[in-house]
Amino acid sequence: MERVEKGGDIQVRILCSEGCANTSPTVSLVKNIARALDISVNIEMIVIRTQEEAQELHFLGSPTVQIDGLDIEPSARESAAYGLT
Repeated sequence: MERVEKGGDIQVRILCSEGCANTSPTVSLVKNIARALDISVNIEMIVIRTQEEAQELHFLGSPTVQIDGLDIEPSARESAAYGLT
């Protein structure tokens, strides 16, 4: 598991699989939204490499975005179909 953090106030965690083409656009989108709302965010990028990591971090697919520990997709919060895709 590889973690990269940048400073801020709101914790945004972006979980992704190795080489996911949608990760970079997702990071840009999060940054643009934060800038537009004039809020400070702490972006933590985590590359998921094992099924165990996927289970531990509630990884449903790449990329997964969580804010303060909650998936931004409300229906995903009730899913337990964690794993590498």
